[in-house]
Amino acid sequence: MSRLSRVGWCATWILTAGFTLIPTVQADALSAVQVLREGGCGGLMPAAAPLRHSAELDRAAEQWAHGLALSVAAQSGGYKADVTSGLRVGGSDSDMIRALRRSSCRIVSSRDVQDIGLYRRGSDNWLVLASRYASPDRSQAPAQAARALQLINQVRASGTRCGQRSFAPTLPLTLSSTLATVAFGHAADMAEHDYFAHQDLTGRSPADRVRAGGYEDKLVGENIAYGPKSVDEVVQGWLDSPDHCENIMDPRFSEMGVAYAPGQLSRRGLYWVQLLAAPRKVAGAASGIAQAYAR
Repeated sequence: MSRLSRVGWCATWILTAGFTLIPTVQADALSAVQVLREGGCGGLMPAAAPLRHSAELDRAAEQWAHGLALSVAAQSGGYKADVTSGLRVGGSDSDMIRALRRSSCRIVSSRDVQDIGLYRRGSDNWLVLASRYASPDRSQAPAQAARALQLINQVRASGTRCGQRSFAPTLPLTLSSTLATVAFGHAADMAEHDYFAHQDLTGRSPADRVRAGGYEDKLVGENIAYGPKSVDEVVQGWLDSPDHCENIMDPRFSEMGVAYAPGQLSRRGLYWVQLLAAPRKVAGAASGIAQAYAR
C-alpha cells in the first residue's frame, strides 16, 4: 500500500490528431515515453511533466528483466518507491511508441510517477516508472486532526445515510489528546510491524488500549485505514463504507482522536487510526461496555 540528469532527447516526433509519427532521428524507449507524456499520448490524456532518469531504476529494470518481482527489484536497486509501474516493450522504434500509446497510455502519462529507469536486451526494453516514498511531515498532525474533525462534524451536523441506515443530525465531536496519542500508538505499531488489524500483536483491543492510556470510557469505537495520502481522502473513504460511517455518525460518541504513521516494511503507505469514545462522565449511568470497530 514510492520519487539527475534529464533524459537527453535523441528524437523529435510530431503527433497529430490521427497519430501520425514522423521520426527525424532514431528514438529509444526513454525518449518515446517522454514524448508521449509531453503530448498526452496524442491528446488522449492530459500532458505530463518529463520523467527524471534514475540509475537506481535502471538497476531495478535489469533485475526485473532477470526474473525478480518488480517491487522487490525496485527496493533491491536502492529505490524506496511509493508508486511503481513496469512496462516491457519491443520491436522497432515506431512499433514501440505505437504499442505504448495503444496499451499503456495511463501508465506512461501518470502524474503519480516522477522517475524512470530502463534496461535493454536486444530489441526488448524493460521500463520502470516510479515515485519516491516520502515520509509525511509529523508537524502537520495537529492540522490534519483539525481538518478531520471539521469534515466529520460537517456530516454529523447535516446527517447522512450509511449504507441502508439513515442518521439524523447529531452533536459535534471534540478532539481528545489522549485518544489521539492512543491512535498514533496503534498506527505506529501497525506501520512498524507490517500488519493491519484492530487487535494489536499483544492481543489488546481498541478499548484495552484506550483504557491503558488512562481514558475512562463507556463506549469505544475505532476506524482504521491503510493507503490514503490525505485526511480528506481517508475521511471520505470511511464515510463511503457503511460500518465506518455508522461509527462516525453514532450519536453516543462525543470525542475523537485521529493519527497516522507511514509504513516501514512491505507496506509503505499511511496507516490511519480514528478512535471515537464516550467518556464515562458523559455516558452517565449507561450500563455495560460497548465496542464498535470497523476496518
